[in-house]
Amino acid sequence: MIYEEIPEERETDLSAEDCRAQLARILNSTDFEASARKHRFLSYVVDETLAGRGSRIKAYSIAVNVFGRDASFDPQADPIVRIEAGDLRRALDRYYLGAGQGDPILITVPKGGYIPSFSPRDSLSLLPEEPTAAPESPRPRVSSKARLIAATTITIFAAAMMTLIWWNYFFQRPPSKPEVPRLLVEGFDDLTGSSVSVAFAQGLTQEVISQLSKFKDIVVVQPPTSATLSRVRFALAGSVNLSADSFRFQVRLVNRADGSVLWAHTYGGATTVSDLLKAQADIASNVAISLAQAYGVIFEADARLVVLDPPDDWAAYSCTLSYYSYRVSFDPKALPPVQACLEKAVARFPSYATAWALLSLVYIDEMRFSYPMDTVQLPQSLNRALAAADRAVELEPLNVRGLHAQMLALYFKGEIDAATSVGRRAMTINPNDTMLMGEYGDRLALSGNWKEACPLVAEAHERNSGPLAYYEVGLALCSYFKGDYQLAAKWIRKANVSSNALYHVIATAIFAEAGFEADVERERNWLSEYYPALITNIRQETLWRFGRREDAELFLGSLKKAGLRFAD
Repeated sequence: MIYEEIPEERETDLSAEDCRAQLARILNSTDFEASARKHRFLSYVVDETLAGRGSRIKAYSIAVNVFGRDASFDPQADPIVRIEAGDLRRALDRYYLGAGQGDPILITVPKGGYIPSFSPRDSLSLLPEEPTAAPESPRPRVSSKARLIAATTITIFAAAMMTLIWWNYFFQRPPSKPEVPRLLVEGFDDLTGSSVSVAFAQGLTQEVISQLSKFKDIVVVQPPTSATLSRVRFALAGSVNLSADSFRFQVRLVNRADGSVLWAHTYGGATTVSDLLKAQADIASNVAISLAQAYGVIFEADARLVVLDPPDDWAAYSCTLSYYSYRVSFDPKALPPVQACLEKAVARFPSYATAWALLSLVYIDEMRFSYPMDTVQLPQSLNRALAAADRAVELEPLNVRGLHAQMLALYFKGEIDAATSVGRRAMTINPNDTMLMGEYGDRLALSGNWKEACPLVAEAHERNSGPLAYYEVGLALCSYFKGDYQLAAKWIRKANVSSNALYHVIATAIFAEAGFEADVERERNWLSEYYPALITNIRQETLWRFGRREDAELFLGSLKKAGLRFAD
């Protein structure tokens, strides 16, 4: 049977059997990364077209026959078919970029409808060139089917050779770079078809890519190639629908390994020009924060992933995950294995900027959470931390985590103006990094700039999707230095970083000013039992952390009020 898409006179006409064989080839391929519903979608539209019922394929019929919607389905109110069709088109594109490169027939679902198109590959171009001299005797005519078989055989052989080459490259050779998450950003679908909606969808795609690319712990891939696609573990897709006075943007992050949706969100707003432009920036910022920051969706997905006997590249990446896990509690006991892991990572991959940055932060925490303070080793330890941070920034000047580490190292060396200057530059590079925002806010606060600092800490707390205790301690200090001790007590109770001694010191000062005597006694007893050396040396520790002496003296006065005994 011949179909409308294929001219009847061509020798390469496709039969229904050929097209069904191609459909089976796609559906049975592990490289066709689509859900079971998309498998049914493709099977339905292909079968209907091959049966001569292509004119019946509408959004309504697909919704009812494929998605199980009832007879009341309204395609104008429910865009499910258009969204799934966009996903299916991209899944087919990826298949033909990869395993389907040598397939003899292309099956596509052109935009603007759901009737599939069938077309043959240019098989003759894959055959060896014929000799230019005329043959001495007539050759038997080679049928198109024979040519197709020959072309397919050659292509399969070539694909097998390429597979062998890639296998040797990726799996036999030791990895040359650490593993980092790769995120494919697919062009967002325009479901409206107007010039405004097309421009909005394209602009939103580019804005999201721009904001995600500021996070150096992930690699944004767009558009993909057959080589890069095989290493991409996550894909971001979405669709835009505009009406006369409002828009709706639906976006989702998919784990390409199993097709599971890890995150999805819907945004909406007005469609005036100014509103659309602001929406692009706001949505892109929100998507980037949700997915790419240290405790975002991608981090959480990888933190839950168990890799047995991991190769070197994954082991190095897992060291960065272990640092962020440690940072949830700031428990000093968890620090040594994280430090050892990161030191191995930079030894194996000396150009891994993020690992150098996190190693610098570990060196800093090793100093500030060890009691009593080792004043003899302190300058050398700070130089080691600063050297690691400098190495990270040298490798990647726009790596915000490297600048973050540089800022902290300079601050604890007493170079406060230089530290805040680095922090300000890092915030300019990536204003969506809430971990940096909170730490920069803390440096400003402890250097005495409470007015600018506290709103930053509050914003970091509001926008961060991960553990909030670090920011809550900062907000407790903001309230304390504002003189609102009741609010300070509220924040410090919420934080409860119970394994970190400095948390208990801050809680002691706040509870003393708020008049909570039972809480003061509990905190004082905890410090006396576990960190008596910290109490003895608390003046030196406090002066090292506060940039303004009057702030340090105020804080020390509260500790005396709580009954802590230390030398003036």
